[in-house]
Amino acid sequence: MKKTYIIYSLLLIAGVLNLISCDHDLDINVDPDLLTPEQVPMAAELPTAQTGIAAAAGTYFAIPGGFWSQFWTQSAVANQYRIYDNYSVTNSSTLFNDGWSQIYDALTDIRNIKANAKTDSNWNYYLIASTLEAYAFQLLIDFYGSVPYTDANNTAILAPSFQSAEEVYDLMVSDLKEALSKNLANSPLDNVPGETDLLFEGDMEKWAQFANTLLLRLYLRQSNARPTVASSGVTELINSGASFLNESAAITQFVDEASRSNPLYENEKRQLNVGTNLRASNTMGSFLEAATDPRLAEFYDGNTFQLQGDFGDGSGDASVVVLHATDPFYFISEAESKFLQAEAYERYSEGTEAQGLYEEGVLAAFAQFGLDGSDMLATNYAYPNSNDEEANIKAIITQKWISLYPGSGFEAFIEHNRTGYPQISPVVGDDNNYVPGEFTYSVEGTTGGLFPKRFLFPLDETQRNPNTPAQIPLTEKVWYAN
Repeated sequence: MKKTYIIYSLLLIAGVLNLISCDHDLDINVDPDLLTPEQVPMAAELPTAQTGIAAAAGTYFAIPGGFWSQFWTQSAVANQYRIYDNYSVTNSSTLFNDGWSQIYDALTDIRNIKANAKTDSNWNYYLIASTLEAYAFQLLIDFYGSVPYTDANNTAILAPSFQSAEEVYDLMVSDLKEALSKNLANSPLDNVPGETDLLFEGDMEKWAQFANTLLLRLYLRQSNARPTVASSGVTELINSGASFLNESAAITQFVDEASRSNPLYENEKRQLNVGTNLRASNTMGSFLEAATDPRLAEFYDGNTFQLQGDFGDGSGDASVVVLHATDPFYFISEAESKFLQAEAYERYSEGTEAQGLYEEGVLAAFAQFGLDGSDMLATNYAYPNSNDEEANIKAIITQKWISLYPGSGFEAFIEHNRTGYPQISPVVGDDNNYVPGEFTYSVEGTTGGLFPKRFLFPLDETQRNPNTPAQIPLTEKVWYAN
C-alpha cells in the first residue's frame, strides 16, 4: 500500500509541476535522483511533501480514525477492517506500519525544505515547512504519546530517540512561534512559493493563519493535561490579535483518475475493488436522522444503519459510505477553525464571541456539502448559550465531530479522547433508551468494554529501532485524554 501512494503522490503532482515555468528554480536538464538534498528545488519538493501527508493521513489514519470516531463500521460481507472495528488490531497492522513510514517519508521532504529555506533566509518557505512539520508531528504524538522528533529524519542517526508528548508539544509550539516571527517581506523575491503550493498558491497571509490555527489546536489539545499551559497559550494568542483561518487549508486538485483522486476514495472505491467495505454506523447515522440533518444523504447512500462492530449474519444490508474522487483533503477545514476558536473563547474568555464562531462553524460544515445550515441553527443545532460551560463545549465538539466526516476521522477520534464528546452510551445501540449519537462499544469488541485510545507502535519500528518504547495497550489513554 505504501508503494501505491508513493506512486499516487508522484502522479498527482505531475500535473502541478507542469505549471512551473522556466523562470522557476526547476532545471529539467538535471536528473533529480543525482541531486543532493541541498540542491533539490523547494518548489519541486513542496507538493511532494504536501501530498505525502495527505496520502498518509487521508488513508492510513482516516480509516481507523473513521471506525473509532464511529463514522462507519465494517461491512458484514467483508473482512478487510474487522480488526479495527472489533479492537483486535495488532502492531503488525498494515495501516499502522505504512502510516508511520509514509508520514515520516513526508517529513523528510518537509525538513529538507525547512533546512534549505533557513540557509537561504527564505522565510516564506520556512513558515510553510514549519507549519507542515507541526501538523504531521501533532498527529503522530497524539496517536502514540511518544515519537522521535529531534533525531527524526536525520540519516546519520539510525536509531532516533523517542521524546515525550510534553516535550514534543513544547518544541512544536516553539518552532511555530519562531517561524511566525520571521519577516516574510525579507524573503528572496526570485524564489517565492507559487502554483506548486497545493494549499494556498503561495499566499503567505493564509499560511500565517494556518500556523496560528494550528497553534490554537495545540494549546486546546492540552486543556486537560496541562490546563495552565492551555489557558496562557490561548489567551496570549487571542490577545496578540492573531488571525485564524477563514477558509480551509486543503488540497482540492484531485481528479477522477486512477491514482490522482482523493486518497480515501482511491483506496476504498478504486483500488480495493470492493467499494462497499465501509458501512453507515448507527452512531453517526442515528444522530443525523434524529436531527433531520440533510447531510445524512451526503454521508450514506441510504438510512439503514449498522451497530458498531456488528457483523451479524453476514447479510450486509447497511447503507454504504459515500465518497467522491474529487473530495478535498482537509488539513484544517474552515469549520474546524471556527470550532477551535469557539471553544477557545468559551473556555478562556468572558466575551460572547463563542456563539457567533460556533454558528459560523456549523454553516461552514454544511457548505462543504453545498448545503445551507441556517435552518438547523434555528432549531436542532441552536447554540445552548447557557451558563453551563460544559453544555456549550459539548455542542461545539459534537458539531466538530460531524464536520470532520469523512476523511478526518482521526482528528475526531483524538478530540473524543480529549473531551469525552460524543458521550459513551451506557446501553447498546438498539436499546430503547439509546440516545442517538452516543458512542457504543463494538458489538464484537475484544477489549472488555474498553475503547481504543491510541495507535500501537508499528512492528517495523520496534524491529528496526531499539529505542522504541515498550508497547502500550491500545486502550490506555494518551497524555491529553480526558
